[in-house]
Formats: sequence, C-alpha cells, structure tokens
Amino acid sequence: MSTRSQLRFVHRNESAAEQDSTNRIAQVYRHSDGYPESVLQDLAHLKQLLDETQTERGPSYAAAQFIFLETVSSMSLYVDEGRERSIRADQPDDLLDPSNMEHLEQPLFLLGHGVENPDTGIHGDEKYLYIVELPSRNPFDEPAEWTVKVSDHAGFPRWDGPTDEAFEQATWQFQGSLEAALEELQAESA
Repeated sequence: MSTRSQLRFVHRNESAAEQDSTNRIAQVYRHSDGYPESVLQDLAHLKQLLDETQTERGPSYAAAQFIFLETVSSMSLYVDEGRERSIRADQPDDLLDPSNMEHLEQPLFLLGHGVENPDTGIHGDEKYLYIVELPSRNPFDEPAEWTVKVSDHAGFPRWDGPTDEAFEQATWQFQGSLEAALEELQAESA
C-alpha cells in the first residue's frame, strides 16, 4: 500500500518585510514512501547535494530536484535488473524510447511524483504533509539550515479546494531543523 504525502517547499520568512516577496510555494505530491523516515532522509540527501554543488536556488528548484532525485533513485527498480530488457542505465536514450518499456505494466518511476497547484486541492488520501522551509539567501552564500514541519499521521482536514487551509490546520508532530528531525527519528528507532 502506498503512503502518499504532499511536500511544500517555501522560503522561510526571515522578516515581515520579506513575507510577500519570498513566500512562493512549490508543492510536490509523492505517491509512495511518504512516511517521515523516508521523506526526511531524502530531504537530507537533497540538501547535501545542493549544498556541495552550490545549486540551491529556492523552492521551485528544490522541488524540481527532489522529484529528479526520486525518479533517478527509483529507476534502478526498473532497469538493469538482470532480466531480459533493452533499457540500460548506461544508455540514457533507451529511457526515452517507450517501446523499451513494453515489459512494464506501468513505468512507475514516471508516475511516483507530481507537481501540484496549491490552489486546486490535495488528493485527499495523503497520510502526511510536510513544509520544507529554505532560507532566503544568495546562492553563493554559505549553506544554511533548512527547517521542516511534519504533520501527524493524517493530522489535517481533507477536502477539495485550496490546500492552504490543510497546511494551516495541520497538527505538526515535528517543527524544527531538518538535522533535529533526523536526530529525533534516530532516537525513536533506537
């Protein structure tokens, strides 16, 4: 069974003056593995990559890179598995040829994520909501900490319509730095 979730990437509001200009939202739907143990690890991996390559450019870029990394990491489930298939990871053009996917009932690595319009609602069967707050900064500044909010399991109202209300009314099981969220998860699993 899938554990669906929604992630919102936003600029952290450093001051009231910045609130209007930097509160852009990039929202991602994740179909599977939306539980905190998985999502927070994936966010930490994304942050490390963006920090080390100095490619953090705000919410929309972080959301796009999150989807990209998720797609690349799940692709290995469908290619080069030792079965007879014509898709090879060392031949990326093979991935663009639909005839090479005929052996797949559905190429799930193409269906696991979506870019959501925050104005049109959420699916209604999500188990978790996340807010990932990125600092407002120059891309060439030293990397800064990300903060996250993680909802309680289904701790938010369900309806069709603008998702702002779901995110505003959510019950948050965790609010703080990404690093602290990971530490808390490790402590809970020990």
